[in-house]
Amino acid sequence: MNIPIWRINHLSEVDSTNRWLADAAREGAPAGTVCYADFQTAGRGRNDRSWEAPARSGLLCSLLLEQPGQGPGPQWASVAVALAARFALARLAGIKVDLKWPNDLLVGHEKLGGLLAERVSDVDGRWRVVVGIGVNLTTDGPPSATGISVRRAAGVTVSAEALLDDMLGYLERGWVNPTWWADELRDEYRRVCVTIGQDMVATTSSGDIAGVATSITDDGSLVVDSGSGEIVVTAGDVRHVRRPTGERA
Repeated sequence: MNIPIWRINHLSEVDSTNRWLADAAREGAPAGTVCYADFQTAGRGRNDRSWEAPARSGLLCSLLLEQPGQGPGPQWASVAVALAARFALARLAGIKVDLKWPNDLLVGHEKLGGLLAERVSDVDGRWRVVVGIGVNLTTDGPPSATGISVRRAAGVTVSAEALLDDMLGYLERGWVNPTWWADELRDEYRRVCVTIGQDMVATTSSGDIAGVATSITDDGSLVVDSGSGEIVVTAGDVRHVRRPTGERA
């Protein structure tokens, strides 16, 4: 098993940690390279949404990962990082973090953070995955995000360095254990993904899909019961819909 030796790069300011690390990966940076910054001038979320936060108010980080030889596809690398953040926040701050498909960290109905993954190819044609994660530590994030911070959720202050250190330790344990990548990663995600069982609306490139999320496939897609049949959503933004008991979305 190829266990990463973490190579951590700390930047006081960068346009985007994902952009910085993707460029480094294309030039041959090894798996296990990490970039975190105090401030991003052009942070991005899904669909090129901007993400702005005051300096040193959150974890702004990207990790270059190479999938082990056995296990699910590369899209699950972001799930691994999300689970690592969930574990670390429970240990450091005592808060319960839920995961919302495909890429959000929630405390209750409020957003604590998000992830953005992209595949990159290096000079030798090897594919890697850059996983970016942003977690609100002391401020609630952009007003449009309906966010919450670790400080407000738990009443404690967690540093970016402490959170990153715990996350990397969690990921190392996953690499040591092949069955974690082969089976346990998917099982754990299905257990903590609060989208499953929810009335929801998925906004996709082909339009909105409304229904109840019933499961997640082995390739990471969301299965939605629309009332007239099952629809498999491979990519999109999901909004949970709170309805009176018994009423469908």
